[in-house]
Amino acid sequence: MATLFFDCETYCETPITHGTHAYAEGASVILASYAWDDGPAACLDMTDGSTSLADLQNLMDKADTVVIQNSAFDRTILRHVGINLPVNKVHDTMVQALSHSLPGSLDKLCQVLNVPTDLAKDKDGKRLIHLFCKPQAANRKIRIATRLTHPADWELFKNYARLDIEAMREVYKRLPKWNYAGPQSNSRRDELELWHLDQKINDRGVAVDTELASAALRAVERLQKRLASEAKELTDGHVEATTQRDKVIAYLADHLGYEVEDLKGASIERILEETQLQPEVRELLANRLQASATSPAKYKVLLRAVSKDARLRGLLQFCGASRTGRFGGRVFQPQNLPRPVIKGAAVEEGIEALKANTVDLLFDNVMDIITSAIRGCIVAEKGKKLVIADLSNIEGRMLAWLAGEHWKLDAFRAYDNGTGHDLYKITAASILNKKPEDITKDERQVSGKVPELACGFQGALGAFKTMGALYGLELPDVTVIAIVKAWRKAHPNITKLWYGLEEACRDAVSSPGVVKRVGKLAVQRDGAWLRIRLPSGRYLCYPGIECDEAGKLSYMGVNAYTKKWERLKTYGGKLTENVTQAASRDVLCYGMRLAEEAGYGVVLHVHDELICEVPDSSEFNAKSLEVIMATNPPWADGLPLAAQGFETYRYRKED
Repeated sequence: MATLFFDCETYCETPITHGTHAYAEGASVILASYAWDDGPAACLDMTDGSTSLADLQNLMDKADTVVIQNSAFDRTILRHVGINLPVNKVHDTMVQALSHSLPGSLDKLCQVLNVPTDLAKDKDGKRLIHLFCKPQAANRKIRIATRLTHPADWELFKNYARLDIEAMREVYKRLPKWNYAGPQSNSRRDELELWHLDQKINDRGVAVDTELASAALRAVERLQKRLASEAKELTDGHVEATTQRDKVIAYLADHLGYEVEDLKGASIERILEETQLQPEVRELLANRLQASATSPAKYKVLLRAVSKDARLRGLLQFCGASRTGRFGGRVFQPQNLPRPVIKGAAVEEGIEALKANTVDLLFDNVMDIITSAIRGCIVAEKGKKLVIADLSNIEGRMLAWLAGEHWKLDAFRAYDNGTGHDLYKITAASILNKKPEDITKDERQVSGKVPELACGFQGALGAFKTMGALYGLELPDVTVIAIVKAWRKAHPNITKLWYGLEEACRDAVSSPGVVKRVGKLAVQRDGAWLRIRLPSGRYLCYPGIECDEAGKLSYMGVNAYTKKWERLKTYGGKLTENVTQAASRDVLCYGMRLAEEAGYGVVLHVHDELICEVPDSSEFNAKSLEVIMATNPPWADGLPLAAQGFETYRYRKED
């Protein structure tokens, strides 16, 4: 079995920040470095005529396995220059690392895995990449640096490329294989096949209404000019545009006598809800809210990243949320689209008005239209439609199933078959000791929805207040504490799961190799790692696991705020959240595979929602996709699943 370690360096006028697929359309391969098995690393100069693209194709054909770091980039580049590399030949060390909760970049992996410094990435590498892989600044004499213009640096660049191969090969040897290409258990095969499907979905991409995106940006430009003019008039020239944060804060304080701590969108929205607000303050802050909206940036990213065939590709990162294995968003960031402010027919009217350049005349708040229309840039190709379905409260169902909270599972089943009440009403009823049918709308919110969202993963006063703020709910601490206690009393098995899972992890840390079982989960320490086996057979991985004298658990991971590899603390509720989100992801992925097999071509998935592009015929419909997504995986017997779907020609949130 011949294993080829491969990497290529490229030149392109298009910035890589526009996305791999847009970049690849204009890229050329300038260096190709490789090594066979444990043999010496070599670097091929693709610019001096000594090596052809046919030679690279021959390398790919001879290899049984091609190991690449971030293979989506190299594979896409190779495809665009005419080289075929089947994805089922590829072993991606970045994906392997992410699937085990390790960093994705090669240099960070070298640090984490203690790859010797002589094999780590050359520190001069970034300079060389900036020199040879993109055009030089306009004020430079030489616009394109080559082997001829910079011969000494070119030799350094070739050596850097060889070092990359050696570093990647050493990383490959040191990475764990529990979730990726290890001895062929079903779970490992499932994950590899799922990654192959993920690459197919990323390569397929989504169709984009570029006319709408361009029209939206034209409207933004007109709006920004108008808002700046209005701000200048409102403030007698003291503020030239409300995007000038400090000037707006100063004007509010000095001229209107109104103090604000910040001008964040959520803060302004809360202020605008005040009934006694001065008209001048209201008008200036409303102007600021429109002027500072971030949604226009999405349209710019979309237009830069779209391929020449008007499809947007490479939007998903497999195991992008490395702790749970959930997918991350890339380029257009589909997982982080703004919530639509307006809905239904009004959005369609707004889209038509944007395209006709009349939105300024027909709508008072143009930015609301622009924000609400962003999803509508994703469309079905001519002759096709989008069939979309979303798993219903999958994390709430999964948590109850993992914990064995049987009354709640029964309640989900009753609701699904039309004989039971909404779960928020049931939760409120259990807390208030009332019948679900007697629960009022306010009680459903206060004692049902917010507790369900805040308390499931050991959340208490802080979590409740944070979640309540999102729904405009403020309660005295004593009331919140009473609700939290009542929720926990009503969910004894979920509460038991928090503490049982934390205890099992502590015991596993002190007993390497011994399996500790917690319901449907299995916990084991393997060297420096803690592994939690999910019902699907996949593992959640916690590298560098430790338990201090006080019994507090911690592990090594990427801090979500600092983005650095550092020690992170955890506890029972957080561990429960991890396994619940991870197992919910596994349900979505099972449905995604079934959907593909049934001809529902998945073009995107966002959280627990599948977006499929299919022929515009009755054969493909929302009901069928709902049934597919609500099909239990073999490992999830007894888990009540439900999905809700709809059909459309333009992506939107269902009303």
